[in-house]
Amino acid sequence: MQLNELKGKPGARHRKMRIGRGIGSGKGKTGGRGGKGQTARTGVRINGFEGGQTPIHRRLPKRGFTNHFRKEYEVINLGEVQKAVDSGKLDNKKTLDLKTLQDAGLVRKAATEVKLLAKGALTVKVTLQVASASEAAKAAVEKAGGKLILPEVAAA
Repeated sequence: MQLNELKGKPGARHRKMRIGRGIGSGKGKTGGRGGKGQTARTGVRINGFEGGQTPIHRRLPKRGFTNHFRKEYEVINLGEVQKAVDSGKLDNKKTLDLKTLQDAGLVRKAATEVKLLAKGALTVKVTLQVASASEAAKAAVEKAGGKLILPEVAAA
């Protein structure tokens, strides 16, 4: 085998379309650009352009505010915890923290903080270590004989 005999696999290489090479090519005359005007020329920049009129994104007032310091919680419900314990994904004898919940597939791997909500019922005794929990969830965990470990809130 020589270098000049090397070929790609069949279908690996596709001939590029030669634009503007006659009407029989299928891409003749306007070369796939439609009619005349700005879009037929090179260097088109018309996103948001409204023919000289002030674009709508400049006519409308700015609204709202984005708090860059907000906390993003991954939400988990008591029913999901109960289902995971019943199926054997979670061991209710151990403390269930972020790492164990991630390993069980209850929260995403990218999650940094977990909030516990009271949707569903909890019947087993579990110790949960989460960043936040609703009042109803706290009551439900304690009613089932479990324990909830929350981070200490520093006094201001």
